[in-house]
Amino acid sequence: MDQPPLTKKVFFVMGTRPEAIKLAPAVEAARRHGSLTALLVSTSQHREMLRQALAPFGLTPDIDLDVMTANQTPARVAAEVLRRLEPHLERERPAWTVVQGDTTTALAAAWGSFYAGVPVAHVEAGLRSGRMDSPFPEEFNRKGVAVAASLHFAPTERARRHLLAEGAPDESIHVVGNTIVDAVHRIHAAGTPSGEAGGRTLVLVTLHRRESFGEPVRRVLEAIRELAREREGSVRIVYPVHPNPSVDRPAREILGGVPGVDLHPPLDYPDFLALFSRARLVLSDSGGVQEEAPSLGVPVLILRDVTERPEVVESGWGKLVGTDADLILAESRRLLDDETAWKAMTSGPNPFGDGKSGERIAELLATRP
Repeated sequence: MDQPPLTKKVFFVMGTRPEAIKLAPAVEAARRHGSLTALLVSTSQHREMLRQALAPFGLTPDIDLDVMTANQTPARVAAEVLRRLEPHLERERPAWTVVQGDTTTALAAAWGSFYAGVPVAHVEAGLRSGRMDSPFPEEFNRKGVAVAASLHFAPTERARRHLLAEGAPDESIHVVGNTIVDAVHRIHAAGTPSGEAGGRTLVLVTLHRRESFGEPVRRVLEAIRELAREREGSVRIVYPVHPNPSVDRPAREILGGVPGVDLHPPLDYPDFLALFSRARLVLSDSGGVQEEAPSLGVPVLILRDVTERPEVVESGWGKLVGTDADLILAESRRLLDDETAWKAMTSGPNPFGDGKSGERIAELLATRP
């Protein structure tokens, strides 16, 4: 009897919505590849948002570490991931553990796999802001993952140069593009509709960065409130509010009941992309939104002082505005009123790839010893 071909077992570890969206194309490509057996490992760092993000791809976890607790801290999440992942690594002995980005899940899974002697592959490797406090703790996390990884999937040439400067071997780094482009092409092509703007110009808002908690968040929200008041009747502001109390509470306090502002729970990814694609502009501190903007043709005002994705600024699709209320208002008005300025921010190339990153990742996982 013919024996089935041997396949490499690969753990794809994820715990948050962005990880799910960005790893899903690689998981799908790995499952199409005849030389790989892909196991999806969920830490459930953000349980409901993770499963919501996986659903449009038809994916569910094969292993769930179920670490999420109320009022969790990065240290507690890391400790639980290390503790709960270890027996699965020992039992399954995967050929690779694949992590994505800069989350606590990614850091803990990479370190735990390194301790267990399992090689680590890092998707979206090499992003750097140059500041350990911004974004926090993500800059620390992604640098920590790089230390543990033996295969780096860099999204851009700049990311590759960062890794080389830190001493990563040239042969360990592969520029594959960013899997977010794969995900946007895959999901947005389905054309899932979202709510209409009622004839008004749509502005999308996302806000969740830890380093902005407190007064910076309030400044941003107050700028949004002022924009809504001065554009009442002509602009609709849609804000899917992150469930973290440090974001949700001030959002309800400052924007609750303001005409022209719609506060929503987090949207399913197809609905989010459909809404995003119809926006005139987006105000966001999200890294993923910076990457999605060029694929959807929408300019992004980045609610941060620095970005580890300078390609989005250099290509014209994004502009750093920080959390300064006056600057946020000035740049929002400019994009709403000045067609020339809007076109200047929406005519550059997509710096994040061609939508085939997942296939490149799967092939490299299959062929690397």
